[in-house]
Formats: sequence, C-alpha cells, structure tokens
Amino acid sequence: MGDYILVIDEGTTSTRAIVFDRDLEQVAVAQKEVPLTYPNDGWVEQDGEEIWQKTLDVCRDAITQAGGVEKISGIGITNQRETTLVWDKTSGKPLAPAIIWQDRRTAQICDRMKADGHEPAVQAETGLLIDPYFSGTKIGWVLDNVEGARARAEAGELAFGTVESFLIWKLTGGASHVTDVTNASRTLLYRLGLGDDGGWSEAMCALFGVPASMLPEIRQNADDFGTSEESLFGKALPILSAAGDQQSALVGQACILPGTAKITYGTGAFLVANSGTDRPHSSNRLLGTVGYEGAGKGAMALEGSIFNAGTIVQWLRDDLRLVSDAGETEEIAAGLSNNGGVYIVPAFTGLGAPHWAADARGTITGITRATTAEHLVRAGLESVAYQTRDLLDAFEADGVAIKELRVDGGMVANDWLMQFIADICERPILRPDYREMTALGAAALAAIQLGWLKPEDWAERDVPGTTFEPKMQPTEAARLRQGWATALRKTLA
Repeated sequence: MGDYILVIDEGTTSTRAIVFDRDLEQVAVAQKEVPLTYPNDGWVEQDGEEIWQKTLDVCRDAITQAGGVEKISGIGITNQRETTLVWDKTSGKPLAPAIIWQDRRTAQICDRMKADGHEPAVQAETGLLIDPYFSGTKIGWVLDNVEGARARAEAGELAFGTVESFLIWKLTGGASHVTDVTNASRTLLYRLGLGDDGGWSEAMCALFGVPASMLPEIRQNADDFGTSEESLFGKALPILSAAGDQQSALVGQACILPGTAKITYGTGAFLVANSGTDRPHSSNRLLGTVGYEGAGKGAMALEGSIFNAGTIVQWLRDDLRLVSDAGETEEIAAGLSNNGGVYIVPAFTGLGAPHWAADARGTITGITRATTAEHLVRAGLESVAYQTRDLLDAFEADGVAIKELRVDGGMVANDWLMQFIADICERPILRPDYREMTALGAAALAAIQLGWLKPEDWAERDVPGTTFEPKMQPTEAARLRQGWATALRKTLA
C-alpha cells in the first residue's frame, strides 16, 4: 500500500487532481479547464465525455508528479453537485450534454409544480425546494426531450448520475453505478435522513417521472465505491470516498460539531452549517441536506446557496473586459473610498437562497455620470458580501446563529473582499492558509476509510490561517446594506 491519496476535484469550470500524503499535505496537483456552453437563455451545459477525458488527463499528470501509481493507496472524489448526466448503460455514452447546476431550463416546469401545490410535500420529504437548481427536473427534461429516452429509461437501458457517479462508472468500466448520500440528497429524489432513515423516495420518483432503475446505489461518504480499471493508471485503485463539493468543504474545514459553518466562494457561494443529527427544518427557504456520513458517524446540515460569486469576476474580466486578471479587482476596490452609490445584483441565472427567484435577471443601479469602470468592479465584489449577509440573516431567523464564518475557495485570496465581508456580516472571517478545502475534505474522508484518521481527531486539529475582524462602523455597514436592499427590491420587481 502506498502513502498517498489521489483526490479528483471536479468543479464547474475545471477539473483537478491533487495528491495528498498521510499527513494530508499536498504533494502534487494538476488542473484543466472544462468550458461551459450557453446554447439558450438560462441554459448551461458541459460535454460529459470532455469532463471524463480531462479528469483522466489530470489524474495521470498528478500521479506522475507524485512519483508513480505505486505510491497511491486510493482515490477520493468531490464534485460539482446537482449537475445531471444520463448515459447508456451499455456504451457509457451520455445521451445529452451534462446539464449544469446553474441551468434554468426547467423553470416553467418548476413553476407549474409549485402552482399545483407540490412544494410543501417535496420539502417535507427531501428538505429541498422545487427549483431548476436540483437534479430531479433536469432528469425529466432529458427523458422528455431526447428522442426515445423515456422509453429506453423505462426499459432499464439508461443510467442517471451526478458527476461523481458518472466518473465512478467510467473509472470502474461500468462495474459501479453508485453515488454518495450528500450528492443523492441534492436530487429532489432522496428521502432526507441519515443511515436507514434516508434513501431514494418512491413518491418523489413518481412525482418527477424518474424510473427507479436509472438511479445509482447510495453509499456513505467514506465507503467502498469500487475499484478503478488497471489499464487507466497501471494499477487498480480503490475508490474510497465521494462527496458533493460543499459537504466535502464542510469536512475539510473540520465543521464536525453542530453550529460550525463554512462558506465556499467558487463559481457560486455556498453557506453550510452543521446542524447535528436532527433533521433540519427551515421557515426561511434554506435547504436541509446531508452534511456527511461515514465510519458510523454523520451529521445533517442547513444550507444557503448563492448562484453567482466567482462568475461575477469572470464577467468583469472576460465579458466587460474591465480587468485583465482577477487579482486586479482587489487593488481597484481598495483604491476607491466608496462604491459611488452603485450596486450590482448578479442574478445572471436567477437568485438562490433565500429568494429562489429563477426568473430574476441581473441589475445595475445607482449609475450617474460620475460612475467609472472601477465603481462597477467594486460593486461586483461588494455583491458577494451582501448576498452572504442575506444568508446569515436567514440562518439566524431559522435559529442557527453563526458566530464566525470559515471561508475557502478561489475568491478568498482577495484580502479586501474578506475584510468587506467581515464588515458587512459583522462577524469574524476565518481563512485557512491552505485554501483547497473541498479537495482536503475528500482526502480526509478517504483517510478515514483507510483507517489513517479518526473523525474526532480531524475535528480537533489546528488550522493555521488569518482572521478578519469587523472594522467598519455599524452605522456605515447598515447604510450600505440598505442600499443593497433597495437594489434587490428593484431586481425582484
């Protein structure tokens, strides 16, 4: 047995492979971008075969960097959640492009289901709301819009999976059609609960028109997910863990105790709080989900989702061309004394929690003749803080008081933004020195499965990092939040 764990971190815009040693220190990394396509308004897609091929490429690269496959003990996987693939069980080929979690093509279907009064029953069963974000209506769309797909699904010829399930199928040569509890709990088809209390819901499968034969077997996050084919890497490797990216980051941030919380600032931003073993309930349109499960331990979680965070910077850079590099935004924002009264509500693909407005589209308010490109850059960054505060207020209204916020993801390298979030949210922001918490969580789960690590030891470890304490005067923070609330009302109207 080797001393390294290979982690596949398949995100929305790129796929990475990171190798960790027994101390869960990074020893190798490889990354490739996976482009998104936007064929219609609100549609967001990727090529499933490209996801697989680039994942394979980065795994081979990272293994080589680490000194060869003999040093690898096994594989952990973390992935963009809700993204939906349907493939042929014989060939393994997807029937259609992967429908990304941001995709809103099923908004009208969701509106009809809500108008018909189904949402209370769905929330009671799954912990989720009816929204295009989740996998359930995406599966139905593929079955109803790809010729012959529904008949083939009912005949047992097709498989559904989120990205980790598709990758495991590919890695094992079709021997394992499995998923984990965290990804399953994001489909609208899972009866929310830990252990035997959870599982695929016959009622939800019937409601969303998904044949049960399409669904993968559900396993814990630290579990046996099968073995990769020897031909892929030169050695058969056990697949030891799988977790949706936000729950994986929850584990990576060691949020093992109830009341601890983290937010990951990636393409979107996702605030997840450990709520203990009790099933969470929200009156403020937050989501109940599985936090993690493995080695006889587990926790539920309450979650709020921001659809657009890192995409704001990408938009400023790639589409508006106001900056040539994401790193420039920090200096630009810090160089202004204020936002000039400008607010951007980045509802590029609707608004997530706590609004759940699928049809909302972005707005820019407060523009005057004095508005500059720099004001737009700062307003884009500020919007991330305001959306975070909206989530924290909803969590508090649901009885989950979050006193400090652990952060990770690509955006946290921006010191100005971290300080502004601390000021607007009026809470300390804890940023670890090692930023890849999503991959680290998958590595920790794999280490637990290998017996290298005990969950309680992971929860008690020290995490070196930086703390950003609130510095802004409360009256100024309140004034800025009021400006955001006005802009948000105009957007929702």
